[in-house]
Amino acid sequence: MPSRSNLQAVLFDMDGTLVDTEGLWWQTAEEEAARLGLTLGEEDVPDVLGQAVEHTAAYLYRRCEGVRSEGSIATALDARFVELVGQQVVPLPGALELLDGLAQAGIATALVSASPRHVVDLVLDALGRRRFATSFAAGETAQTKPAPDPYLAAVEALGASPDNCVAVEDTPTGVASAEAAGVAVVAVPSLTPIPPAPGRAVVRSLLDVDLSLLQGLLDSAAA
Repeated sequence: MPSRSNLQAVLFDMDGTLVDTEGLWWQTAEEEAARLGLTLGEEDVPDVLGQAVEHTAAYLYRRCEGVRSEGSIATALDARFVELVGQQVVPLPGALELLDGLAQAGIATALVSASPRHVVDLVLDALGRRRFATSFAAGETAQTKPAPDPYLAAVEALGASPDNCVAVEDTPTGVASAEAAGVAVVAVPSLTPIPPAPGRAVVRSLLDVDLSLLQGLLDSAAA
C-alpha cells in the first residue's frame, strides 16, 4: 500500500469551488422560494448550499406546505439554475492554474458534484474536459453528498486510495461527504464558514492551494 503522503489524485467539487456558481444556486433557490411565498435566511443554508436539486426541492416543498408539487419545484429550480450557469460560468481565481499545475505534476483530477449531469457538462465544456480524468454528478451514485458515495466512486474510477487523495470543497455538506469517504480536505469556504479540523486545511481561495499544501496535508495526517 502506498503511504498516505503519496498524493495520487485531487478531487474537486464544482459549484463555488472551481466556478462561481454557489451564489447562482442560492439566487435560484431564493427566487423559487419567493414564488412559493417564502423568504430564505441563514437557517435555510444547510438545505440549499451544496445540496442536489432534489434535496432543495423537497425542502422547499415541505416549507411551503404543498402550495406546489415537489416535482414542479425541482423542474423550476433546475431550469433557472441551468439558465444562470449558461450565462455566467466563471472560473474562480486560481482554478485553472491549479488544475494545470496538477496535470504538469502528473496528479490525476476528478470533478465530484451534487449538480445534475447537464449542468456538470456545461461547466466541463467551459473549464476544458481535458482537465479531468473523470466526473460524477448527482444521481450517478446510490447517494449524493453528504454521503461518501460520490467521492468513493471517483477514487475507485481513478484507481486510487482514499488515503492518498485530497478533496477541495467549499461547503460543510461537501466536506462531510469527502471526509466520510476517508479523504483529506482543503476547504475554501464560499458562503458558509468551515472550521479547521484534523485532516482538513482551510484557505481563503484557490490561489492559496498548491502541490506543496496538498502533499503537506497528507503528510500531517500520516504523522
